[in-house]
Amino acid sequence: MKKSILLLSVLLVSASMLQAEEAKVAVGNNGIGIPEGYKNFRLIGVSQRSDDQTLRAILGNDVAIEAARAGKTNPWPNGTILAKLGWKHTPSDKFPAATIPGDFTRADFMIKDDVKYASTGGWGWGRWIGMEQKPYDKADFAQECMACHSVVKDQDLVFTKPVKLP
Repeated sequence: MKKSILLLSVLLVSASMLQAEEAKVAVGNNGIGIPEGYKNFRLIGVSQRSDDQTLRAILGNDVAIEAARAGKTNPWPNGTILAKLGWKHTPSDKFPAATIPGDFTRADFMIKDDVKYASTGGWGWGRWIGMEQKPYDKADFAQECMACHSVVKDQDLVFTKPVKLP
């Protein structure tokens, strides 16, 4: 009986360690990793892109949420982390007029640190593709982000405007 309990305990611990190992996602070539706990960030805004047919949820860590609710997002404070999670548009099979999230496409992150990321507008940029969360390791990735986000330089390089709540 004791051997069975010991064996079961070893198997459970081993399975937990394996699951934790599988949950690790590679760090991008720019040294940025997926922020821990991002799945528990709260909603800041939503967007829909017609060019790539995606729906996006923009989430923020506690620093971002406090700034958004206080209206202090230009500039966003250091320590802000914004997560943009994207899914393909999919028509609902139960309500065809509705578009719902389909396949997960990517997770993008912006990490605010004016000193560490001074050369890229005070933001560190990261992207992971698909459900397997493969790092998007294009060599000039941060410059690619800056080129697109430069049109909102007057908004601290952030497209998202926090949603207003009643």
